[in-house]
Amino acid sequence: MTDTLIIVFGAAAFVSALLVVMLRQPMRAALALIAHMVCLAALFACLGIDVVALFQVLIYVGAVMLSMVFTIMLLDDHDTSYVHLFSRWLMPAVVVVAAAVIALGVLLLGTSTPETAPAAPAATPLFTFSAFSIAFMTRYWFHFELATVLLVIAIVAAWAVISERR
Repeated sequence: MTDTLIIVFGAAAFVSALLVVMLRQPMRAALALIAHMVCLAALFACLGIDVVALFQVLIYVGAVMLSMVFTIMLLDDHDTSYVHLFSRWLMPAVVVVAAAVIALGVLLLGTSTPETAPAAPAATPLFTFSAFSIAFMTRYWFHFELATVLLVIAIVAAWAVISERR
């Protein structure tokens, strides 16, 4: 069942990532990005990394995308550059994706699995919440706070630009 869910959420993440690149309107692209982040959180949950899945939803979907959607809502809706549904970068994106899929297919078909797998070492957890929280609070807290300040500055700058035009 887990393998099926991984395939479904992986395909949904792939499709939503394509939509982020292909869509022309900023709000639709932001909604596709939110769908992509939720699919990534579901993939993390399927892989058993629940803490990362939780942070994916809380921080990226909840905070960052809320700020981005709010900023997009401040954009001028009378701008005519968003008339077309798809971006002019659609065809180059399709070519790059096709090349990546072909390369991935060649890579997967070219590898062979050994008949006998070597014995796995004793299972040690790759991720523990205590190690993550210690690393976050000692090394990465400044980067996190700096990112939030920059997001607030971006929102205030977008509001200032929009209010100056009016």
